[in-house]
Amino acid sequence: MELDRWEQAVLDGERGEVLQKAMEILVALGTIYGADRLVPVASVQVAGVSYKNLGDAGRDFVAWWSERGATVRAPSMLNPAGIDLERWEELGFPADFSRRQAEIVSLYAAMGIMPTCTCTPYESGNLPKMGDHLAWSESSAVSFANSYIGARTNREGGPSALAAALLGRTPRYGYHTDGARLATVCFDVRAAVTSEADCGALGVQVGRTVCQGVPLFSGLPTLATPQYKQLGAAMAAAGSVALYHVNGQTPEARCRPVAPEGLECIAVESLEEGYAALNTGGEAVDFVSLGCPHASIGEIRDIAALLRGATCAIPCWITTSASALGQARRYGYYDAIEASGARVVADTCMVVSPIEEFGYETVASNSAKGCLYLQSWCKAETRFGPVADCVKAALTGRWPS
Repeated sequence: MELDRWEQAVLDGERGEVLQKAMEILVALGTIYGADRLVPVASVQVAGVSYKNLGDAGRDFVAWWSERGATVRAPSMLNPAGIDLERWEELGFPADFSRRQAEIVSLYAAMGIMPTCTCTPYESGNLPKMGDHLAWSESSAVSFANSYIGARTNREGGPSALAAALLGRTPRYGYHTDGARLATVCFDVRAAVTSEADCGALGVQVGRTVCQGVPLFSGLPTLATPQYKQLGAAMAAAGSVALYHVNGQTPEARCRPVAPEGLECIAVESLEEGYAALNTGGEAVDFVSLGCPHASIGEIRDIAALLRGATCAIPCWITTSASALGQARRYGYYDAIEASGARVVADTCMVVSPIEEFGYETVASNSAKGCLYLQSWCKAETRFGPVADCVKAALTGRWPS
């Protein structure tokens, strides 16, 4: 891998131990994956935030950098934490877990990383443009950036994203190159796709089929932004899909060929398989989780309209970013939701919070990604469907038949 003069000096230790260690991470990664050089990044999204995932060893890793004065060179934001940083006590998060979590976020913030704690940085002031090189970490954000925006990022791990933030560079391999962005399999969608839930079910089926491949979709209707969010998040969780194309819709599919000749095409006649995988629980529901990926202000508005004047029978959380929460308060959506007994929760999501300690057995969600992780990480049963069905479950404690 070719390094410029400054990069080589950093690697040789001439710019201090912290930058040298960061460069060693990127050079090792680039060497493993055959990168030819480093490229500047427009922004970084750093994962490895939740104490649930990091534990004490991860906290010590973050502290090593922070305590030595590491400072980011690229605009950088944090992935969700394991708690709502302001309301953790009110919401019932464990005190010891919460104190350790707050410390981790403070360590990152001391390095100049914005403590946004969101999986939707593109909705919180960090919107890249087509062709930008990024170093993003969270699976749904990576999918959205690559596919919906046409930016270029691999799915970074916590250490490599932090190194990229400190150096303002990332190795040029994988989805940073033209060749890796070509479709590997086509899906002709003949089943009706009319909702976000349908996109989630479709994403589960396709993700399990292609694993780390690049799917190209034909036959889909014009999708709205929330549908893209759910489709990409589901494929990333069910497989490891970091990029997909939709004929005539996604930016690269509109401006250049994205499919090699003779590409295999698979017909999708039904979404039953995806829905079956996501509906493992019975009719009784004891918790409702909305906002995975984090709910936008538009999605919060729609949920507020469904909950206004109603009363929840069971706990219902809408997880979002702090910036969207602020807008919700200003526009009155927050008050309408909270008056129903539901809660607007910032900074975290069910995937990385210690939700298993709350004792919920069956969780209803509009998120295919959330359901898959609740099943595997939190040992919960799930019910999956549109937001309206989830709200009905919140009001009655039962999944609508």
